[in-house]
Amino acid sequence: MNTHIWDLAVRVFHWSLAVTFFISYLTGEEESDLHIWAGYTVLGLISFRVLWGLIGTKYARFSNFLYSPSETIKYLKQLLKKEPKRYLGHNPAGGWMIIALLVCLFVVTISGLKVYAIEEGKGPLAGTGVEFSMIGSAHASGYEEGHNESSEKEGHHDGDEKEEEFWEEVHEGSSNVAIFLIFLHVLGVIISSKLHKENLVKAMVTGDKKD
Repeated sequence: MNTHIWDLAVRVFHWSLAVTFFISYLTGEEESDLHIWAGYTVLGLISFRVLWGLIGTKYARFSNFLYSPSETIKYLKQLLKKEPKRYLGHNPAGGWMIIALLVCLFVVTISGLKVYAIEEGKGPLAGTGVEFSMIGSAHASGYEEGHNESSEKEGHHDGDEKEEEFWEEVHEGSSNVAIFLIFLHVLGVIISSKLHKENLVKAMVTGDKKD
């Protein structure tokens, strides 16, 4: 007999996130509109999942699958012995993997928006573009004014480059961490499916799992 575990919202979120993240990842070098909009979609999806994790259906809520560290360690030990306890919803390791992925993808999207703001001056994190400077003396010579203005511009330009480089490294690094976490997630699904003799991929399509 089957029990309906994953509601439609969770299933649509899961597969939509998988597709849009990989579109974003594969188009990262192109800096195309597709990459940008895929990033916006990922941010929207993870924002929805956080909300749904608080007010959603039983098995979608964080309270249902966030177990204590001791319970999680116990489950991992059982997994190593190939005798893991079966959970209708997410198991302890799977639950914490969801949190890790949500946090990691949030860093990916926010760092991407920062790079977009610095490079293009666009997006929700873009500044106003208004700069303020203070002149030390009201009687500064034209040369001094020009020299100071030039120095300020060079300093600002260097600062922008350093900031852009920092956020690019964060964006690239967190993207690679996300790929690694996804690999672990898929591996966990394969192992759990074999040990419990159930198709977890099919369950995320139909929403049903065996009792």
